Amino acid sequence: MAKVAFLLANHYEDSEMVNPYEEIKKAGHDTVIIGLEKGVECKGKKGAVYTTDIAASEANASDFDAVVIPGGSAPEALRVNDDVVKFVKEINSENKVIAGICHGPQVMISADVLKDKTATCFIGIRDDVMNAGAEFVDEEVVVSENIITSRTPKDEPAFIREILAKLS
Repeated sequence: MAKVAFLLANHYEDSEMVNPYEEIKKAGHDTVIIGLEKGVECKGKKGAVYTTDIAASEANASDFDAVVIPGGSAPEALRVNDDVVKFVKEINSENKVIAGICHGPQVMISADVLKDKTATCFIGIRDDVMNAGAEFVDEEVVVSENIITSRTPKDEPAFIREILAKLS
C-alpha cells in the first residue's frame, strides 16, 4: 500500500481534507499529515481538526508515494515555507503523485512543478496556474502525468477516484 502525505495548515477547506483523507485510509493506504510544525492542531474553516504528524522540515520525499494538498486558505501559509516547497519539488523529481484541489495548486506553483502540465483549480487562482506555465482547463479533475488537480468540493468524488487510481 502507498504512503500518502497530506499538507495541512489552518483554515483548510474541511471537506477537501476530510473526504480524501478518509477514503485513502479506508482503501488501506498509510496517511501522514505534514504541517509547518509537528503536533499542531490545524483547524478547518468549518471546524474539522487534524493534528500534524510531522513537520515539513522532517519530511523525506523518498518515504512517500504521493502528496495531497487540500484547498482553502491553508495553501497560502504552506507555500511560503521553504521546507514544504522543497518536499513537493522532491516528490515531483521522483515522479510521484501530487494532488491538489481548489487552492492546493498554489503550493505546486511555488514548487514550480506545473510548467508544461495541464491543470485545473479554483477559478480565483486560474491566472496564477497559467502564469506558472500550465494549460488551464475548467474540468472537475485533470490528470497530467503525475499531477492531479480539481476545482472545488463538488469535484471531490472525481478527485478521490483519480488519486486512488494512481495509487493502485
